[in-house]
Amino acid sequence: MLAYSPSTASSRASPAAGPAIPLAPVLSAASFRRAPGTRARTVLDAGAYRLVTSGRVAIALALRELGVQAGDTVLVPAYHSPSMIPPVLWRGATPVFYRVTAHASVDLDDLAARIGPKTRAVMVTHYFGFPQDIAPIRALCDARGIALVEDCAHAFIGEHDGRPLGSWGDYAIASSMKFLPIYEGGALVSSRHDLRNVTLRSAGAGFEAKVALNSLEKGFAYGRLPAVRAALWLPLRAKSALWGMLKRGRKVQAPALAPASSDSSFDFDPRWLDKRSSLFSRTLLKVASPARIQALRRRNYGRLDEALRGLPGLRALHPHLPDGACPWVYPLLADEPEALFQRLKARGVPLTRFAYPLWQGVDDATCPNAAMLSRRVLSLPCHQELREDELDWIIAAVRKEASV
Repeated sequence: MLAYSPSTASSRASPAAGPAIPLAPVLSAASFRRAPGTRARTVLDAGAYRLVTSGRVAIALALRELGVQAGDTVLVPAYHSPSMIPPVLWRGATPVFYRVTAHASVDLDDLAARIGPKTRAVMVTHYFGFPQDIAPIRALCDARGIALVEDCAHAFIGEHDGRPLGSWGDYAIASSMKFLPIYEGGALVSSRHDLRNVTLRSAGAGFEAKVALNSLEKGFAYGRLPAVRAALWLPLRAKSALWGMLKRGRKVQAPALAPASSDSSFDFDPRWLDKRSSLFSRTLLKVASPARIQALRRRNYGRLDEALRGLPGLRALHPHLPDGACPWVYPLLADEPEALFQRLKARGVPLTRFAYPLWQGVDDATCPNAAMLSRRVLSLPCHQELREDELDWIIAAVRKEASV
């Protein structure tokens, strides 16, 4: 299987660059604050759910539950994370790519034209937390007798037409680690099935310890939880020394303590199919406030949009943020993405390029818009753990580099 590496600018700045700003949420004291008097719905409100270690594991489970097998085809958006494809191949099925528009909405006519006698399922993605017009897609799937897998990897929190995202699909999948300060986490959800056949077990003490320690250490690395860091300094140093000794003494490579998805790989390992999310991640999911997360992400998105809209060579992918949406990131269309990406990366600006690269063989001939979006969309963080000064610095850096 072809291995991919995600194209992201490091969120750890070099000494010559700017401050170290986290690309994704990191654990802090603020992570446990509530938003009194308000409520936001998550994909878990859509139906029965199982908490797993990643969204790609949830995709594989959804396809397994649907009975997808060798000889079947699964329709996948041409604009996609490469992590969507290995679970399809694991089932022995063939991915067929359908087109999207220049604004990353589903090309419904092209989708309908690609449904064939072997089509078993359609995957639809709510890109960047912006809901697709999902009702017509659901109606098409019902009319043609195929299943809908609703990809909420970018939309763990949010609603559309008065319903939580994830409630239209036969199954929905989500990635909680894009919205919470955790090292792993995903969900399989269904409003149509009870999921009693999906049984999960612990991945073991090593996994549980690694998730908790990694989540804490990542927070420490970005200046969060200083009192906790001081209290745990000695045991963490001892842990690092012991771990180094164990690795040096190994004759063969030991099984991974965490899935590849936690370390920015697009690979899929079916050994994680029956593993539940860690106790640390499940606990944080219970205590974190979706309303706080949604409110702060929307606020940060608005600040970025107001400050960056109209810069030369840049424009927002979407003209406005819909009510009820909770953005994953702030996506910008760049006229000269490669040059700007390199300048921003050199300055230490945290950013990511979703769907870059696309799956091997998916190009302009497959879908010109997908190829364009893959090349041109640069996304900035808007997560709830960004500090005011960090957001100010990102804005100033982007404004300066966009004017070069």
